[in-house]
Amino acid sequence: MVSRVRVWLNRTYAENVFFMDQLRRNPSDRAVEIHATHGDPDSPVLAAADTAELEPEGLSPAAYVEYALTQCRRRGIDVFVPRLHQSAIVAHRAEFEAAGTALLAPPPEAVAVFHDKVIAYEAVQTLGVPVPPWWRVRSADELVAAVGALEDGGHRACFKPASGAGGVGFRVITREPFSLAQLNGFPGPQVQLGLVLDAVREAEEPVDWLVMPRLEQPEVSVDCLTGPDNRVRLAVGRTKNGRRRGFTLHERWLEPARRIAEGFRLHHLSNIQFRMLGDRPVLMDVNTRPAGGLHQLSLCGVNAPWAAVRLALGDDPGEMVPPFLGQDYSVVSGPRPLLPVSLPQQRADVPVAGVGAVPAPAGTAAPSAVATASAAASVDSWTATAARS
Repeated sequence: MVSRVRVWLNRTYAENVFFMDQLRRNPSDRAVEIHATHGDPDSPVLAAADTAELEPEGLSPAAYVEYALTQCRRRGIDVFVPRLHQSAIVAHRAEFEAAGTALLAPPPEAVAVFHDKVIAYEAVQTLGVPVPPWWRVRSADELVAAVGALEDGGHRACFKPASGAGGVGFRVITREPFSLAQLNGFPGPQVQLGLVLDAVREAEEPVDWLVMPRLEQPEVSVDCLTGPDNRVRLAVGRTKNGRRRGFTLHERWLEPARRIAEGFRLHHLSNIQFRMLGDRPVLMDVNTRPAGGLHQLSLCGVNAPWAAVRLALGDDPGEMVPPFLGQDYSVVSGPRPLLPVSLPQQRADVPVAGVGAVPAPAGTAAPSAVATASAAASVDSWTATAARS
């Protein structure tokens, strides 16, 4: 009898309900049971899991590692996919392995390089991967100088935190005065330079921003699966141009992504993003975790989450080439169930051993509420259509 695989996802994005769906739809005979933890009792990943818990709030990275080790021992976790406190967790890989848990994450050196975008840009340049011009800015004077240099070169300046994820804190600098035009329609990313300078000057602590040109579309997000031997098993580009999404295997995008994944030992799942600077692609960002849109590769007949779990367990899937490239698509929203009752809130001063489990609702009973999560609409039907084409 083939044993089950127990997988844990901690405080992950709502979109990873689809990551979980793909693990359960794996082509092997192995059953997958999923444990999920989150700080939000209404995260849809809790309802999608077989067992779920609310995470304690206020834990330091070191305390969170102890919490995670306890979860793995108590739950019999075979594969842990860490997002929250990833850098602290991977530094204790040996302790998780001693507990019988494989970490689906790169080694600590790789995570450290890409935690800071400035360090990342400096590092990838040594491999010959092109990056946009950039400035690290900590003061108003430095911001003025960086914006001026970019504008002199014919670029629009933008900034984002030197350490961050998910586009949080991204803004595009404009010199246009604030007017009713900015109050029409939906809020946008543009912000007046004068307002930014006032905020920086009045701040109690210096900022730590990366200032660079506003890069143009298309954006190509390359999902990579890399083995512990530093060899990429899978690389597929997901393209974005406005609402239109698609896929590419063009070496213009895949070759620099492989160079980064192999050169920096981005073991397991990573996501490497490029955009255009003029007529050439340049690196935009590197994520040392599975991308929220990874499930969209199912439109190409690829189950990347399951391949990654196999690799983490020592079952090498070998080189993977998509059997086809799915048709262009758009991302829409769909309902996902929530747990019918709130999970008991945990505090940092509550002993970890006292954290209770609330299993996900069984059967097909109607949920009491729904959550909206990003999804590629009609994935299964489109996959079938693409396979026939």
